[in-house]
Order: sequence, then C-alpha cells, then structure tokens
Amino acid sequence: MSAPGRTATPVAALRRISRNRPQQAAGERCEMCAEPVGPEHSHVVNLESRGLMCSCRACYLLFTEEDARLRYRAVPERYLRFEGVPLDARAWDELQIPVGLAFLFRNSVQDRTVAFYPGPAGATESELPLDAWDTIVESAPALAVLRADVEALLIRRPGTGDGSCHLVPVDACYELVGRLRTLWRGFDGGREAHEAMDTFFEQVRDRSRAVPAEGVS
Repeated sequence: MSAPGRTATPVAALRRISRNRPQQAAGERCEMCAEPVGPEHSHVVNLESRGLMCSCRACYLLFTEEDARLRYRAVPERYLRFEGVPLDARAWDELQIPVGLAFLFRNSVQDRTVAFYPGPAGATESELPLDAWDTIVESAPALAVLRADVEALLIRRPGTGDGSCHLVPVDACYELVGRLRTLWRGFDGGREAHEAMDTFFEQVRDRSRAVPAEGVS
C-alpha cells in the first residue's frame, strides 16, 4: 500500500499486480503480469534493452504518459502518411541506406536517430552516418512529430514499388521485418518478399491519415 497522500507509481502498481502471478499456461500472456492476451495485443518498449514486450491492456495503460521517466513506454497506435515530403532519390542516397526500405526512430537513451533495414537475418542497423536526416526534417517539419522509441518513420525509396513515407508504431516495423526474414531469397529478397512488402504497405496506407509535409494538425 502506498503511503497516505502519495500516488502509486506504475512500477509499484505492476509489483502489486504480479505479486501473486499465476503459473504459466499455454497461449500468449502479458510479459508483465502473466494475464492471457489475444493475438491482437498491445506492446511496450523496454528503453534499456530495446526489446518489445507483449502486454495486456491494463499494463499497457500504465506506460502511456509520454513525459514520464520510466523504463518502459507504451507503443501507440497512430498511423500517418506524409504527403509532399521531399524524399527523392537524391535525399535517399544522402541517407546512405543500402536498400530500398528502412525504418528510422529516435533512440532516447542514445539521443540519436537510428535506421534499420530488412534482410535475411532480420533487422540490420545502419552504421552509416545519418546527418542528412536532420536536413530532411528541416525541409519537412512534420517528420519531427514521431514519438521517441515507440514510433518509426517507415520509408520506401522512390522507384522501389511506390515511394512513400509513413509514421507507424515501431512494433509494426518489427512485424514486417520478421515476415520478410522468413521469405527472403537472394540479394534483394526475391518475389515473395516484395509481394509481402506490397501487401504490408497497402495495409499501412489504408490505416494512415494523410498529413502535409508542413505539419500535423
């Protein structure tokens, strides 16, 4: 029980929830309190390990406060499609990402933007400099709205399918990467991987709200 006049923290609440944690059973469960969760469930990010954790709705809601200084952060469900973003082939080359699909997010622990791209081994972090990203954000301020650690900018290079730039939950990116890893063949992924990309981007477009490059209202 918390002391009189004090509000229990999310971590304290989790300790109370998990105190009498039941024995693990078959099926997916919340990784915080062990409650069963369905196939469509929420996630939180462990900011230190960068790991995604499956969570029930109750645990998820404990970490939705954006400004709270906690170890975990809830992954939101926002999808945006940026229109008029000047991310042409030249801008992509300046980012020095070697493939035509990547996702970028702000790592608050390292205080920098990081980029990942898919491949046969899963998500590969780009070790190349991303200074050009700051220049792109200056020309398209809307791109700066993504929430650190939990939202990503999913970018498809112009000339690779339909070039596009979306803001998506970071768990959606890892879902895509995991799917592509099972299908990847050869250097560029092969036909099945590209068909999976096309299907995924169609779903993202359907869920996304279009916003101008100047900003999000």
